Amino acid sequence: MNLDLDGNAALVTASSSGLGLASATTLASEGAHVTICGRDPDRLAAARDDLADAGSGEVLALECDLTDPNEISRLVSRTVDEFGGLDHLVTSAGGPPSTTFLETDEQDWYQAYDLLVMSVVWIVEEVHAHLLESDVGSITCITSTTVQEVTDGLVLSNSVRRAVVGLVKTISREFAPEIRANAVMPGTIETPRIEELVEAGVERGTYADYDAGITELAAEIPLERLGEPAEFGDVVAFLASSRASFVNGASVPIDGGLLRS
Repeated sequence: MNLDLDGNAALVTASSSGLGLASATTLASEGAHVTICGRDPDRLAAARDDLADAGSGEVLALECDLTDPNEISRLVSRTVDEFGGLDHLVTSAGGPPSTTFLETDEQDWYQAYDLLVMSVVWIVEEVHAHLLESDVGSITCITSTTVQEVTDGLVLSNSVRRAVVGLVKTISREFAPEIRANAVMPGTIETPRIEELVEAGVERGTYADYDAGITELAAEIPLERLGEPAEFGDVVAFLASSRASFVNGASVPIDGGLLRS
């Protein structure tokens, strides 16, 4: 399907790997100019090279700490200067550590809030005026299925990410009709983070081997497998496109049917 994104400008945060990179890759393959960012310069450079081969658009790769509003401001300014404007924002962020309530201290809560919520607040503030100048302005926030159904041992993700869904629902009304805003709720997608978690499980003896770990993670998913990053990126790109022009304020699960509610 042609998503009519050719020549559009998109900014995808935390996009040197994982779900952010998957989103940027599909946007680039559809002809969009894409800015990616991350904190690891080597991984960022590798992602930039991969994206340069994905489509006809330009790629801008910038180091950025999403918990620093000054760096976010610079990220947006550089993007607008490079591409002459901005049409789409996709927000992503690394996950907070796995922990239980009693293992979590006050500083952990503040750090998770800055990473998962304030990073979105700060960047939406920065891009709003630019998206208003676009005829196709959109915001898509990557959250998690934990905003709908909690996962044991992920108290920070379970609790803090829900604020992003409330924010998306609110701005989808406040910014309409000029700017659409939606959220996506990924389930278990076979990203490098999932691969690391499974390999760590193998080392601990939780899984006999990597394939056994993947099989166990997929056991509760009706489609009986993990998602592929490209499948996730396709949905994100669709939501940014004119094909989704009547989708606003939605929280879309991309989980193979895992959620029961």
